[in-house]
Amino acid sequence: MTRLILLIVALTAVAQTTQVVDLYTPRDLTAMRQQMGRKANSFRDLQKYGNHYTMLAHRETTGSSEIHEHEADIFFVREGDSVIVTGGKMVGGHLQKPGELRGTSIEGGQKRSLKAGDVIHIPAGVPHQILVTPGKPITYFVVKVTGQ
Repeated sequence: MTRLILLIVALTAVAQTTQVVDLYTPRDLTAMRQQMGRKANSFRDLQKYGNHYTMLAHRETTGSSEIHEHEADIFFVREGDSVIVTGGKMVGGHLQKPGELRGTSIEGGQKRSLKAGDVIHIPAGVPHQILVTPGKPITYFVVKVTGQ
């Protein structure tokens, strides 16, 4: 009987965590961006779920090139415009943490413009880098899909 009760409690807990619904309105995201402060490049983790998590990112300068070995990225551009480089070969790559490589740039990748309203999916293992034009910041909502 005790095992049955524990099983029911465990299944109830799983059901509750898998049915969380989060809504972020444009007003919510703007308020979160303002709370992130004045750092040139800032990131705010929002929620973690079973196989993915969400973030809000703001860049005023070009960051490092990245390869996520086990995570896909989906960016929803909220404000601003930029260029993203995908594919090619990472230059100066080093291990940032397990499954995460960072570098200085990308050679031979494909450049695409990003602007407010655009959505881009970057599969796990694909080098990518957002190139920010000075004075033209970009803010984007991120979904990171894990376990790729």
